[in-house]
Amino acid sequence: MDFKSLCVIGMGYIGLPTASIFASNGLRVTGMDINADIIDGLKVGKLHIFEPGLKDLFLSALESDCLNVSREVTPADAFIIAVPTPFDEDKRADLRAVVAASESIFPHLQPGNLVILESTSPPRTTLDIVAPILEKSGLTSGEDFLLAYSPERVLPGMILQELVDNPRVIGGVNQASAKAGRDLYRKFVKGDIILTDATTAEMVKLMENTSRDISIAIANEFSRLAQQFDVDIWEAIRIANLHPRIEILRPGVGVGGHCISVDPWFLVEAAPNDARLIQMARTINDEQPEFVAKLIHEAAGVLAQKKIAFLGLSFKPNVDDLRESPAIKLAQHLSRMGAAVTAYEPFKEDASFEGFTQAASLDAALFDADLVVLAVAHDQFTDLQPEKIKSKTSARVVFDAVRGWDKTAWEDEGFQFFGLARTH
Repeated sequence: MDFKSLCVIGMGYIGLPTASIFASNGLRVTGMDINADIIDGLKVGKLHIFEPGLKDLFLSALESDCLNVSREVTPADAFIIAVPTPFDEDKRADLRAVVAASESIFPHLQPGNLVILESTSPPRTTLDIVAPILEKSGLTSGEDFLLAYSPERVLPGMILQELVDNPRVIGGVNQASAKAGRDLYRKFVKGDIILTDATTAEMVKLMENTSRDISIAIANEFSRLAQQFDVDIWEAIRIANLHPRIEILRPGVGVGGHCISVDPWFLVEAAPNDARLIQMARTINDEQPEFVAKLIHEAAGVLAQKKIAFLGLSFKPNVDDLRESPAIKLAQHLSRMGAAVTAYEPFKEDASFEGFTQAASLDAALFDADLVVLAVAHDQFTDLQPEKIKSKTSARVVFDAVRGWDKTAWEDEGFQFFGLARTH
């Protein structure tokens, strides 16, 4: 099929890059979002998210008139739903945005249109939720219009490259729908395009992120055991990984982001009696910020009234994505233990959270601190030299939760150095 126009619903971390890259490849694209602030900002070239290369790509597409942004869904040959799918307090998938996006499409749905759900969703969402809503139009999915599920499988910080180069999975409600999805994404995808059914594609995305969550959980559990046995976990992992069939990941303060920390719960929700390992891994990773907070308490003594310079809030290094960030949870744990926490997040300086304050600069965070905590291994933090930090703060105790600093170098400058399962 030859698609000329596209409407992408949701201008977040996936929707905005997807709309921009389709527009840069010649499609007439409308990027839609219900958030007025987001749309008003995009209209004047102000992006609300940071991703390397995205701003230039977006501005180029906007200036070419191939891309426009709107708060309304517009008629198109194809529609992509790329809205958030968080979980609620009971760890159940919140699909209200998917439902709302589907309902916004069906008044515009025409015979021959293609609708693709990209939002990570529990198995059978495409068949049991999206299809019935769209069929309120009087059209039948797989016959009158085409319907598929195609999950994003990209890494923040490398989204534009991986959208193009990564394999793309497209699951259709029937074969014609999957093939239509292939025709659409082939506009820019250079990687393999694998066709399957919609529910298998949904399961594939959940399996990928759940597998990684479980791998991180065992690394975090190893860190707890190493702490108990007085073993340097980083050295132990390095040696274990010399075995050709072993690849233990790095432990840390937990697991965050919109995918790995969320997606496993969709499987637990769908089949709680058969997702026991998945649920245990999620519990281990969710508890990791509290475990690290207790280590900091043990290292620094009573935290009441102590001032902590807390470095990093994003869920992973060198991105601005704060969604489900374990670093934020760690900062809040420390605050509840009585510490006065001042955080500095260079990629999101305007964010604010309950329980702690945010500094506008590294120097402001370090000023008058009693303790420095490295929570996220941003390059600009791991590049810090202890002799320079020594001149900026009265703190002489540091806690490195992510093995970003050299223990000996800091101790040589007179700091007491602690870390997650660190002996050297």
